[in-house]
Amino acid sequence: MVEKNMKKYRNGTNKLILLDYDGTLTDFYPVPEKAIPSENLLTILTRIISKPQTKVVIISGRPHRDIDKFLGYLPIDIVAEHGAMAKENGEWKKQINDIGLWKKEILHIMNQITLTCPKSFIEEKHFSLTWHYRNAEPELGYTHSRKLIHLLENIIPDSDLKILDGNKVVEIVSKEVGKGIAVKKIVEQSNYDYILAIGDDVTDEEMFAFLADNDNAVTIKVGQGDTLAKHRLETVEQVLLLLEQL
Repeated sequence: MVEKNMKKYRNGTNKLILLDYDGTLTDFYPVPEKAIPSENLLTILTRIISKPQTKVVIISGRPHRDIDKFLGYLPIDIVAEHGAMAKENGEWKKQINDIGLWKKEILHIMNQITLTCPKSFIEEKHFSLTWHYRNAEPELGYTHSRKLIHLLENIIPDSDLKILDGNKVVEIVSKEVGKGIAVKKIVEQSNYDYILAIGDDVTDEEMFAFLADNDNAVTIKVGQGDTLAKHRLETVEQVLLLLEQL
């Protein structure tokens, strides 16, 4: 896979690289704020960005202020909150109009689940609410996540919201956003003859799905689990090794 990918990359004249952050460029940490980029990662990104005819976009579910704090000083485009915020040419812009009136009811349900699941926690983003159970006892966390999803499914059918059942996280976002929608906007901006997309989570499957029929796209799933990606890598370290070869 690596050798074939390198050949496609070198032959490309207009290249696009789409990279998830947590679980792809960095390992997961008990506290999300601790997942700062390594010096090696920053060096690799800087080198790739400097390549001619190469556009790099970080596409993450993180709040835009968090990911901007980690990588915002690089001359790089960033998509945050699964597409609700986007940074182009150094400027952040909202991609949807959502004032969050729905949050109060969802937050009440999440608080109830958090009280019965030790070490779980809620993260409120500008356009979404997220319940994390990465630090909880695995079986207990998973069981409570199913209960939370069941409760949420009963109240959102007629709303403009959707549930993202991710890697030890349950998130509620607007149906107007998603990594597939975000990637569609990016791809339509130019005629890319090489696209590399790498991600590890269920939310990245929307990105892989959009690129599934694109002959110029190389899609890579990081870790285990079903995927629409064409290839797979097992660890963050393998992702960095691949990017280093670019």
